[in-house]
Amino acid sequence: MNTARWYILVLVGIITWLSIRPLWGDQSIGSADNPIKLMLTPSTDAQAITKNGEELAAFLTEKTGLHVVVSVPNYYITVVEAFGTQRADMAIMNTFSYLLANAKYGSEAVLKVVRRYGELSYKGELLVRADAGITSVKQLEGKTIAYVDPSSTSGYIYPKELLRRNGVTPRQEVFANGHTQSVLKVYQGDVDAAAGFFSPQDTVTGEYLDARAKIAPQHPDVYQVLKILALSDPIPNDPVVVRKGLPLDIQKRLIDALMEFQSTKQGKEALMTIASIEGFVPATDADYAGVRKLVGEYGIDVESQLKKSKH
Repeated sequence: MNTARWYILVLVGIITWLSIRPLWGDQSIGSADNPIKLMLTPSTDAQAITKNGEELAAFLTEKTGLHVVVSVPNYYITVVEAFGTQRADMAIMNTFSYLLANAKYGSEAVLKVVRRYGELSYKGELLVRADAGITSVKQLEGKTIAYVDPSSTSGYIYPKELLRRNGVTPRQEVFANGHTQSVLKVYQGDVDAAAGFFSPQDTVTGEYLDARAKIAPQHPDVYQVLKILALSDPIPNDPVVVRKGLPLDIQKRLIDALMEFQSTKQGKEALMTIASIEGFVPATDADYAGVRKLVGEYGIDVESQLKKSKH
């Protein structure tokens, strides 16, 4: 009797499972019901990025056979936390966010972006007024310095290390909360020097592309008023990151498709809009060891800084 009852219960269970399973859809990774979730770096121009991101998602879906969806969150910390809840399988994110995603959730860099003219890294710069008579980093001893914010590699971490290596102790250091604000502070004479991002001039047009360009529309004389005093060491470009546990075969399909996307006309245009980049090259976590070391040395709480930053 007990045996018959057990068989009946098992049979009912099987029938129930077969009845409700279709309601759940196909939950395998990359299916329509459980697509690959790709997040892009937050930006002030989220609408344009979303449009081009959808083109990227369509291309990846076609080439990999996996359903891919793209989202553009408002906050850097959102991208990080998405890796912890499997709401993101892959992301193009900034270096600072990657350090936290790697430490907290084991996410891994698999590619890094290529900037204009094939640049694989960028630098920070220190700006001073051209009429200040400052010609060397050592002359910043006892001076006032403006940085971007504690989470900026080019606007704080690397320029700060440049000062340290030169034995410079500023009299006062302030965070301006943005590259634009940092440049304005030295332009207006509020500080003796300011940190910001460096990018070489456009080789075709001669256009300046470093942090001074942020205020050039309002202050076209900025390139005469401010000069670049020094550049930091190279900073690795932003990574493309995958979540821990994403199957290796799926990673490979996505990476191969991204590499193919960058070789197309459509891809080149979309990537320039999405992240002002030309494409990707292979990368590993080791590429970001130098940044991680400096962040640790300066005691920066990465998570708290990302929660303060919208972009």
